Amino acid sequence: MNTALKISEYACPDVVVSTDWLSQNLNNPKIRIIESNEDQLLYSSGHIPGAIEIDWAKDLNDQFSRDYIQSDAFSSLLSRLGVSNDSTVILYGDKNNWWACYTFWVFKLFGHEDVRILDGGRLKWVSEGREITKEKPKLSETKYVAKIRDDKTYRAFRDEVLLVSKNRGQLVDVRSPEEFSGERLHMEGYPNEGALRGGHVPNAKSMPWARAVDTKTGCFLPASELKALYVEGLELDPKKPTIAYCRIGERSSHTWFVLHYLLGFEDVKNYDGSWTEWGNSVGYPIER
Repeated sequence: MNTALKISEYACPDVVVSTDWLSQNLNNPKIRIIESNEDQLLYSSGHIPGAIEIDWAKDLNDQFSRDYIQSDAFSSLLSRLGVSNDSTVILYGDKNNWWACYTFWVFKLFGHEDVRILDGGRLKWVSEGREITKEKPKLSETKYVAKIRDDKTYRAFRDEVLLVSKNRGQLVDVRSPEEFSGERLHMEGYPNEGALRGGHVPNAKSMPWARAVDTKTGCFLPASELKALYVEGLELDPKKPTIAYCRIGERSSHTWFVLHYLLGFEDVKNYDGSWTEWGNSVGYPIER
């Protein structure tokens, strides 16, 4: 399918841009391109011209509590990176935009209006032979002012998840089938991040996050194929509240993006506490 046509069929087509579009807009002064990866060595090895980097672990997370930074720290971060309140922010990264979607979610917690994902991310840009550089852009510092962090609209907490579970509401576990079944406590090839019990939240449905992308290109699947997975396959109702979770909230932010922006689900939240919280919580039930 033609990329432009595919993007136009999403519920919110303005939040996804193609590599062609970005290539034509590299010198647009209103745009700030941000790379956010799992592999923290990738950016320095070469990046899209003009791109700056956000390290999800150091830049977005509070270093002394399991939480995100507050508005003042987010304001300081974006000011230092030359981002203005009216900037169009284009996010991309490795792992099928896994961490780019996580960063997108955090941007929305602070109310940034115009933030978008590069379809296919780093993989597609590089595979098409487009320009990369090791030169870091020289940007003037701005005076970004973030809104108060909004934890109500897009973020779910443990007790809300428990209530939805008891009421047999819409819960999507986006981890691997082995994690869902309890066979594994973590992703294959990754360290265990502290979960003591394996399994899933009662009444949750399983849909691994990466099924939403074409693994060869890293691009999001067309809307019709996404609908077949989530609406027809999992029998999710786009009009009902939905919560996605994974291990620490990173994979589920990708599914949150897909459900809310590409399929138009009205009320979707990311449970960032996810399995490392739920699997360790005294008195909280699991299923296998």
